[in-house]
Amino acid sequence: MTESLIGASLRRPDALGKVTGATRYPGDLIQPGMLHLKIVYAGRPHARIVALETAAALAHPGVVAVFTAADVPYNAHGLIEADQPVLCGEVVRYVGDKVALVVAETAEAAEAAARLVKVEYADLPAVTDARAALEPGAPLVHGNHGSNLLYHCPIRKGDADAALAEADLVLEGEFETGWQEHAYLQPEAGIAFLDEQGRVVVETAGQWLHEDRRQIAEMLELPEEQVIVRYAAIGGAFGGREDLSMQHLLALAAWKLRRPVAIMWDRAESMVAHFKRHPVTIRCSWGAMRDGRIVAVKAQAWADGGAYASTSAEVIKCVALFASGCYEVPNIHVDGYAVYTNNVPSGAFRGFGAPQAQFASESMVTRLAHALGIDPVELRRINLYREGSIEPTQHPLPGGVTVRECLDACIKELERLEIRDWNAMQPITQSPIANLQSLTANLQSPIRRGVGIACGIKNLGYSFGYPEGATATVELEGGAEIERALVRVGAADVGQGTHLILRQIAAEVLGVPFERVTMITDDSSEAPNAGSASASRLTIMAGRAVHDAALAAKREWDDEERPARATVRYRAPATTPLDHQTTAGVPNYAYGYAAQAVEVEVNTLTGQVQVLRIISVHDVGKAVNRQQVEGQIEGGLAQALGYALMEHFQMRDGYVLTPGFSTYLLPTALDMPEVIPVVLELGDPNGPFGARGMAELPLVPLAPAIASAIYNATGAWVSQQPMTPERVLRSLREVERET
Repeated sequence: MTESLIGASLRRPDALGKVTGATRYPGDLIQPGMLHLKIVYAGRPHARIVALETAAALAHPGVVAVFTAADVPYNAHGLIEADQPVLCGEVVRYVGDKVALVVAETAEAAEAAARLVKVEYADLPAVTDARAALEPGAPLVHGNHGSNLLYHCPIRKGDADAALAEADLVLEGEFETGWQEHAYLQPEAGIAFLDEQGRVVVETAGQWLHEDRRQIAEMLELPEEQVIVRYAAIGGAFGGREDLSMQHLLALAAWKLRRPVAIMWDRAESMVAHFKRHPVTIRCSWGAMRDGRIVAVKAQAWADGGAYASTSAEVIKCVALFASGCYEVPNIHVDGYAVYTNNVPSGAFRGFGAPQAQFASESMVTRLAHALGIDPVELRRINLYREGSIEPTQHPLPGGVTVRECLDACIKELERLEIRDWNAMQPITQSPIANLQSLTANLQSPIRRGVGIACGIKNLGYSFGYPEGATATVELEGGAEIERALVRVGAADVGQGTHLILRQIAAEVLGVPFERVTMITDDSSEAPNAGSASASRLTIMAGRAVHDAALAAKREWDDEERPARATVRYRAPATTPLDHQTTAGVPNYAYGYAAQAVEVEVNTLTGQVQVLRIISVHDVGKAVNRQQVEGQIEGGLAQALGYALMEHFQMRDGYVLTPGFSTYLLPTALDMPEVIPVVLELGDPNGPFGARGMAELPLVPLAPAIASAIYNATGAWVSQQPMTPERVLRSLREVERET
């Protein structure tokens, strides 16, 4: 019997090309003779376009065309709601709005001509604070909406007000998280042309071939079959390539001019124009009894959606759902608000609302533990979800609830490493957070060490009734045995290694060597729709589709149908929207779970926080490729570390203050601590071979774990993220004043 491919750390087929530079990313597709595009941006947060003059730009040498709103067949696009103009013709709503598109023979001519486009604006009042945007009389971002409320998600379970009134302890808190830039290495780039059949072909990087195609075809008022989207090597996305950025502009220019066109944004364009992680403010009250039972959570959350809808409605649903974390609380009253502002639009980012919500919820659980005199680990064990727990939407959790196992594994690893509670200067024994109140030791040194823990939950796949499915086709060729297996599945590999694990799954099901499996994944005309590379869903969804299609093709082969071919559309268990009256429903069909522990040093003179070590425990159901799982944990923690401590995207009055990496600080290899990944394989009932997605989970618990460690080290709570040195110092000074 051959050794199983499931769990094997096979080397990625794309590794050599990426290391040597042979791999072609979108920017590498640009060829001599292509036309070049340059966008004219609004440059102001809110204004009415009074006049637009393009004659000087058109007269510039080398310019072929200048397109404006009048040239767009259907001038709107959007992932869920088509509320964003392709080119603005009347009003601009944020600094990165696009007003005109210059097409020239060279990139230099296009850039020079773009500066010659003259736009006369009448500035309008801008609203740049999400809570202020909901006040009566606030300036409207979209006048036809009548309000800046983009979406309201209420969740009700039990009677939170009554439970808070009867609780032995009630704590209140307010937490703020900021924008986060996706920071993929190559900014947005691509090419477009017409093929021999007159179809518009767009070659770029993205996260969902078929959704990009849908929006482009809708804009051009063409049948979808007349548009082909292909992905080059993507490299990174993290949610930032879900929304159209320049793909539709490439398609517009190629369709109008019948010539190949190209574009490559510079970093400032990418920072200003593409969507970011939602900043969220959460105000909450948590009630508990003396024995540690959490009895009520009441919370309000405001998410700054920026100028356009994108996925804000879905993100705020996740924020509301996870406002009580991964704890079974009998009484919940949550209101989540996604709000239009004149800031940079917010959209999908790894974690999709879960990190913001659980920065608050995990911090509150630790605060409750201290106030009750109960160890934070024990308080979690009292309240954590278990099989059959009822989630906030009044429905039992899907099977495979393993957050307790993750926490136990995390504590076991802490004990194995003999990580100390440095304030008590004692080894950790029964609890990793023993003697948390002891802040008396080693006071002579400005450097204090602390330990913190947090748990995390994140949905896998689409939620709240959104149709969830993935399609794959498997074709088998050969004589006496299968000599070649071709897998067609439109699943984007955004660096996470999806294509490799799909090959491993197919080869395992078919019982053939890995090398006999080939893939077609990056062409919308050749690969069926597997949905987006988001929501940690491709392992569980595309993987299951490939698994089932391979199984069906193998049955045909065994029945002497040769060549054999099978197409399977896998549909996940159904979810539902929330009931308008009761807010009850089935929000998700699967969840992933994690637990993390961190050890930090805090410089009490400067406020600098250095993370020394991270233990990150994840139940992945089954690791299809263990090395890739560990790589995702390590990479996710790098991103989580930046989000927690360093990455401070700043806006003022609707203008971006951090348009480059010189002012928007990212962690480097030298900032990374020791990472200890712990992989549990407890099985998911839906996934192929029991596998479940996990790539977003490292981002969920880290910030509250660090906040708890800072408290453990100094006695100061930081409730604004990122936890910059200035904010840490401010919290330290507040503690000094109180004592």
